[in-house]
Amino acid sequence: MGDAYRDTTERLMTVGDRQIPVDSEGYLINLDDWSEEFANALAQEEGLALTDEHWQVIRYIRDYHHTHRVQPQVRVMITHFTNQWGAEKGSNHYLHEIFPRGGPQKQGNRLAGIRRTKGEH
Repeated sequence: MGDAYRDTTERLMTVGDRQIPVDSEGYLINLDDWSEEFANALAQEEGLALTDEHWQVIRYIRDYHHTHRVQPQVRVMITHFTNQWGAEKGSNHYLHEIFPRGGPQKQGNRLAGIRRTKGEH
């Protein structure tokens, strides 16, 4: 039986009055469990205070995933946010600065309720 069929629930995260199953790194088991309340709870657990910039990245990741059925690559995010915020804030360095636990592709995906990227360990 492949990994896709294995129950990877490691723990239940309390979000409001709900118990949300997540894996050992905080990725959602069921993508339909995502809510802004979940993102805030996970961010708090990870020591991150979400700003408007974080929400812009989270919404971009969610919208991109909804449209393309895959996570945006970091270079795609850099192009998008350079156009939105300018070269300094749209840079890979800045995106990793505001998402210190794995950058926008790991921490951003977790907060956006998107599964880890393929090849990520």
